[in-house]
Amino acid sequence: MSRRSVRRPAIHRDGDSAVSRVESLAVEDPLTVTVDGDDVFTTMRTPGNDIELALGWLVSDGVISSANEVVSARECRTIFEATAALAGGDNDLTERTAVEVALRTEQRPRPRRGWTSSACGICGIEAVDDVISRAVPSSGENDASISAALLTSLPDCLRDGQQVFERTGGLHAAGLFTLDGELLVLREDVGRHNAVDKTVGWALTEKTLPLDAYVLQLSGRASFELVQKAAMAGIPIVAAVSAPSSLAVELADRAGITLAGFVRGTSMNVYTHAHRIT
Repeated sequence: MSRRSVRRPAIHRDGDSAVSRVESLAVEDPLTVTVDGDDVFTTMRTPGNDIELALGWLVSDGVISSANEVVSARECRTIFEATAALAGGDNDLTERTAVEVALRTEQRPRPRRGWTSSACGICGIEAVDDVISRAVPSSGENDASISAALLTSLPDCLRDGQQVFERTGGLHAAGLFTLDGELLVLREDVGRHNAVDKTVGWALTEKTLPLDAYVLQLSGRASFELVQKAAMAGIPIVAAVSAPSSLAVELADRAGITLAGFVRGTSMNVYTHAHRIT
């Protein structure tokens, strides 16, 4: 398995003092996803759970909604020579990683193509309304509910499971919880959208989509793209440690999603569909 963190020298300064020491950094490497032989997109991500990332992205993009639509998905790694600087200074080899996905359904939406950074999950989509039209049908009103006390406990549960963040301080996380507060899966990544895609991809492989009886807890802010991914997976409740964006709130309202932000300690702001928080 590819490393998710590396050790690199740094100079730590504190006032007038300067100390040389070794720090842990989160790895950020490219991943190319190929669907039916065509390169669909390349994203910068933290290695690990790459098949989940690819499948979750296809769910978020409206290409698939069931594991039955996937014939196969496999990782392909190519080792090649690189300069010492490119390889991190400790050897002269590095690798390229791709996930090759074959789909069963012939009549399906064509996946969008492009480059995705570790900061932006919807770069390249020309019209926001197009994303909203894709997302809204996948999530609506349902009877899912959770107590306020339980919801405010989820960030600490998520934080306790962030093993690579503990070493590096450089990763986002997404966790899928039951309405009783049980953590089913937690995924970390340098890209917050990748962490959500990995979580949704896990759910696809476990054949639990749509996720209409679960809560998605985010380690940071709630952007439009993350709410869109939740909507496509059918998630009714999204909670974030930090703030949502205005467009995230608009989408959550239109998609029937309960969106809570600033979920910290015993408090939170509930922006949409507050009836689910009891």
